[in-house]
Amino acid sequence: MERILSKQNNKVKAWAKLATKKGRLEQKTYLLDGWHLVQEAINAKAKFHAIMATEEQMEAHLADVPHGVPAFEISKEVAAHIAGSKTPQGIFAEVTLPEKTFDPTYVHDGLWLFLDAIQDPGNVGTLVRTADAAGFKGVVLGTGTADLYAPKVVRAMQGSNFHLEVLQGDLNEWIDAFEDNDLPVYGSELNEEAKPYQDIHGLSAGALIVGNEGQGLDPELAKKTTANLYIPLLGSAESLNVAVAGGVLMFRLSLGN
Repeated sequence: MERILSKQNNKVKAWAKLATKKGRLEQKTYLLDGWHLVQEAINAKAKFHAIMATEEQMEAHLADVPHGVPAFEISKEVAAHIAGSKTPQGIFAEVTLPEKTFDPTYVHDGLWLFLDAIQDPGNVGTLVRTADAAGFKGVVLGTGTADLYAPKVVRAMQGSNFHLEVLQGDLNEWIDAFEDNDLPVYGSELNEEAKPYQDIHGLSAGALIVGNEGQGLDPELAKKTTANLYIPLLGSAESLNVAVAGGVLMFRLSLGN
C-alpha cells in the first residue's frame, strides 16, 4: 500500500481537482467523503478507482473494501486538503461518474421529482435524499440546477443517489413525455390562485416540479403542468425553503389519501 504524506503529490492534486466540475469531467470520476458514503457505494457496486484513508480509518475499513481497489494511506493533512475542510472523517473514495441515459417516454409508473434551476447544492442534495425517503423512483435535474456530483451535493444526498434514478435532462421533454403517457405533473407555486396542496391525494405515478430558490418555477414550465400547488402559510414567514416545501409536497403525493 502506498503511503502519501505530501499535498504536492500528483495523486493528491488530482483528487483535489475533483472538487471542481472541470476536474470531474476531465477525470470522469467524483469523490466520496466519509465511510457512510463509501459504504453506500460498495453496496451499490459502484466502480472504484481508489480508496484513500488515514491510518486509523484504513485499519477500521480496509477489509470491507472490494478486492483489487487501489488503497492509499494518507496523512491527516492530506485528508484535510482533499476534503477542503479542517475536520474530515479521513476516508475517501474516487468512483466513476455514472453515464446514464434514460428516455422519459418509457416511464409509465412511479413518482418523479423534477428540479428546475435549483442552485444551492445543499437544497439539491436534500431534495434528492427526501425523494428517496418519500419512495420516489427518480429525480431529474433540469437546466441551471447545481451539479449532482459537486462535493456539497454528494454530502447532502447521503448516498440516496445510489438508491434511485438521478438524471440530468430537459424538463420540457420530460413533461411532454409524462403528458403523452397520461401521467400527471404538478408544479409548486407560491400563489394562492394555485391549487391548495391538500386537494391532491396520493399518487402511484406522476411528477412534481420545484423551482428556483429566488425566482420560483419557470413560467413556461408552470403553464405545462397538470396543476400547480401551493402550501398555505399559517405564520408570518413569506415563503418556505425549497427543500422544505418540496418535502411537504413529495410526502403529500406519495402518502396523501
